[in-house]
Amino acid sequence: MSRVICAGHVNWDVTLRVDALPAPDGEATVESRVGAGGGSAANVASGLVGLDVSAALLGSVGDDSHGRGAVAELASRGVDCRSVVTADTGPTTVKYIVVDAAGDVFVLGSPGVNEAFHAADLSESTLEAAEHLHLTSQSPETAALLANRASEAGITVSFDPGRRIGDRGYADAIRTVDFVFLNDREAATALDEAAGNGGISDALNETTLVLKHGPNGAEVRDGDDRYVHPGYPVDAVDTTGAGDAFASGFIAARLDGASYERALSVANACGALTAAEPGARTQLSWDRLADLVEAT
Repeated sequence: MSRVICAGHVNWDVTLRVDALPAPDGEATVESRVGAGGGSAANVASGLVGLDVSAALLGSVGDDSHGRGAVAELASRGVDCRSVVTADTGPTTVKYIVVDAAGDVFVLGSPGVNEAFHAADLSESTLEAAEHLHLTSQSPETAALLANRASEAGITVSFDPGRRIGDRGYADAIRTVDFVFLNDREAATALDEAAGNGGISDALNETTLVLKHGPNGAEVRDGDDRYVHPGYPVDAVDTTGAGDAFASGFIAARLDGASYERALSVANACGALTAAEPGARTQLSWDRLADLVEAT
């Protein structure tokens, strides 16, 4: 059985590399176009398997070529896809990811079925055999139910709610989890008590925060304690999926008993490797990390 269950979005990504991000009413030249599997939960599961941590995926795709391609790609990497639901209510979600020469990204999403799965689609036996549950962006109700089920089973839980943390009502789920991953923009939104963000800021005070600072490293805030790692300097090519790779590294290190400092070192190395290469899923491995990770 799998040590980690990753729950959330499974998408098909169409990545367009352009010479520059155009201004309004402007135009850019598309230098390349590549289609491949994506979605935060899928990316983290793939990264974990590369780091020798068995992972299962809970999510949903449409009954179409994109969905079949996304699942086949993950299965070929060793991800357990038996809990991926094929929904007949719509197509696989497609994200159009536009990347400029500096590695900066913006995303266009088409409607799809990546939130058609439910907490009940994860069997009790699969959950109880796991050591950790990682939640990514999904419906707030599903996130809260999964977090509660894992907590009752004595399984640790992490949550990366993504860019919509301020408007999706994730407070109930956050109160139940052990770790929450946020980048700087998400943290600014979520920790702004005056923003009327559905009690998110209060909920975050009850958990451990893992803050991703991009090229400036990352930190853990555990109560009054702070743990910081400065990151690794790389020339960014494509930052798509770097945060998911970071989560893979952090989870893998913590499951192996690493300190927060060591976990941040591994996580930053995973994020750096991914940002330095095109695409959302760099092939992570401990051998590839060896040149970057400090002996902490």
